[in-house]
Amino acid sequence: MNTHDKDAATLRIGLLSISDRASQGVYEDKGIPALREWFAAALTSPWQLEARLIPDDQATIERTLIELVDTAGCHLVLTTGGTGPAPRDVTPEATLSVADKVMPGFGEQMRQISLHFVPTAILSRQVGVIRKGALILNLPGQPKSIRETLEGVKDAAGQAVVPGIFAAVPYCLDLIGAPYVETDERVVKAFRPKSAAKPKT
Repeated sequence: MNTHDKDAATLRIGLLSISDRASQGVYEDKGIPALREWFAAALTSPWQLEARLIPDDQATIERTLIELVDTAGCHLVLTTGGTGPAPRDVTPEATLSVADKVMPGFGEQMRQISLHFVPTAILSRQVGVIRKGALILNLPGQPKSIRETLEGVKDAAGQAVVPGIFAAVPYCLDLIGAPYVETDERVVKAFRPKSAAKPKT
């Protein structure tokens, strides 16, 4: 369900694609369309998107993250791109510089998931942080890797054998005062303690 109603129950999601070449129009950005499609399948509660496409520049990334949280009122911000060891990869530095709290478990789990697919996952420096009432997560740049990171490693029956990071996102959002988020369990099952789960409507 995608809605533009800015009521208190609507999760506002910021998508920030970071790429010098895509922001210059050299090639088409694939991160934002992939995430838009994934949320359309994964979320069953109200949500809306704010999307930005910017170059690999630390000051620009910091400014855009602050704008998405402080001005646009996003509860969840996902970045794609700029998390490797190359000189222009500064997304983690920009993310940490605007953070109130660091959530290291997200980065640890993203690398754990990706290592099931590519040995170069250890080169990723993705981080998760909280700024005010928002969770900010650095995701990979490729659509396939984005989906794997969010959903986890699945067996032949489609069951997650290594949990994806999004399983923990709704409860994290609960704890920082964001809207209650429900998911389609066929895509990703949100985990909450029984005391925190609301009855299904």
